[in-house]
Amino acid sequence: MQADYGAFMPGDRLKICSSETGPLAGKTFAAKDVFDIAGYPTINGQPTWAKTRPLPDTHAAAVEQLLNAGAAPEGKTVCDEMCYSLAGDNAHYGAPVNPAAPNRAVGGFSSGSASAVAGGLVDFALGTDCGGSVRCPASFSAIYGIRPTHGRVDDTGVAPLAGSFDVVGWFARDPSLLETVGGVLLQGGATSIVPIQAIVAEDAFARLRHRERAAADTAAANLIGRLGLETQYLDLAPEGLDRWFAAFRHLQALEMWENHAERVTENDPELGRGVKERFAYAATMTEAHRKEHQPVRDNARNRMDDLLEDSRTILVLPTAPVSPKRDASHADVEDFRARTMGLTCPAGLSGCPQISLPLATVSAPVGISMVGPRGSDETLLRLAAGLLT
Repeated sequence: MQADYGAFMPGDRLKICSSETGPLAGKTFAAKDVFDIAGYPTINGQPTWAKTRPLPDTHAAAVEQLLNAGAAPEGKTVCDEMCYSLAGDNAHYGAPVNPAAPNRAVGGFSSGSASAVAGGLVDFALGTDCGGSVRCPASFSAIYGIRPTHGRVDDTGVAPLAGSFDVVGWFARDPSLLETVGGVLLQGGATSIVPIQAIVAEDAFARLRHRERAAADTAAANLIGRLGLETQYLDLAPEGLDRWFAAFRHLQALEMWENHAERVTENDPELGRGVKERFAYAATMTEAHRKEHQPVRDNARNRMDDLLEDSRTILVLPTAPVSPKRDASHADVEDFRARTMGLTCPAGLSGCPQISLPLATVSAPVGISMVGPRGSDETLLRLAAGLLT
């Protein structure tokens, strides 16, 4: 096994100075290779990416904030190719190892960042999350990860996938550190909530298989008990989570193709299996697809708002199923992807914050998530940190 778990991009580690003082002084971090760092190429998991844009001469906003807060950067981490996969396997730069379950995928597309944190190589790491790409690797590798409210972290200098879904997220082994990083990165728009009730999303738990379901049920009940919350059980998606996933899939593909069509058609990059097929599919999207699926997104957002509107409720659901084995067939990985995206799409469609907690284990880790109303990021981080006391 590689000493760095295959988490870091090839080449020299970063040589960048940070502040000697601040809330993150003495802490080390890594940044997924979609974040611009002055003087270093941004490759976005695809070798031709850096050839289509100049070498960055400024840091991404989130990186700059962390440096000013005293955190020291260790390196840029491997991500899935152009961030259009959940497999955690890059055809050009390899598959980072999952330190918590070496025979299973660490997940994408923030695979290297999760691997570096889970392996103790850095204290925390930056990732991005569009369809689950912080939450899933956090779940698979038994660490904490947050997808914040859409728009609350500055994403200037970050390679896009689908802008209305993309957010900057982060990982840590210590939930108190996860909270401290949030204090540095989160901008205005905070909503203070005092939860007294947890809604358990029964249709979400139903997407897990038998042993996964039993472990997740127990972990969720223990979490709710420790938080001292009342419990309500209901289905999250009246239309079905598969319908929500279909809307997410089509709208994400539309935005991705709008962002990358010119780059892909002009440069004809060599794309890995799975990624190539998803790009081909995205190229078939039309405005008719937007008209069909945007109302479903609107309904999902309204449904989430209705459930969380009184600022006293959080949702509890499994983050993802158990990660697939590293030698899983392509068909098995695609089946896993469909089951998983039904769990991750509610936060993406609604823009709500979601934090994954490493609370369950079957044959491998299973994360349990808390979702709150938009702007409740600080509350979710505080609740997670409080679980250690």
